[in-house]
Amino acid sequence: MVELRLERRFRHPPEKVWRAITETEQLRAWFVEILDYDRSRLDFAAGAELAFVPKVDLPTGYGRVTGFDPPRLLEYTWDRETLRWELRADGSGCLLVFTNILDDPETAAAVEPGWQAGLDNLSALLG
Repeated sequence: MVELRLERRFRHPPEKVWRAITETEQLRAWFVEILDYDRSRLDFAAGAELAFVPKVDLPTGYGRVTGFDPPRLLEYTWDRETLRWELRADGSGCLLVFTNILDDPETAAAVEPGWQAGLDNLSALLG
């Protein structure tokens, strides 16, 4: 197992960043571009089952929420990967710690630029 860990500081309280990582309309503006958000099942709640339906001809990914403590922790599986979003109050803003747990280092190296770009998009969305 390999952990890809990325951090971002925001000038916003954890509650605002939490909405951006859990609400479909906000995810649509910054998260994975190939997802069909109208057909995906992204209702984040403790134990919820998730479906990541792509716009393109790729298989649907499935997962389950494995950690849920608003507005501090969201953790879920996506096929064989785990995505963990941790928010920590930090002065007048917060620190986001994103961890992607994968099977192998090559996959981690391949997906890191995409996650960096996604977090850049999240930063732009939140301002």
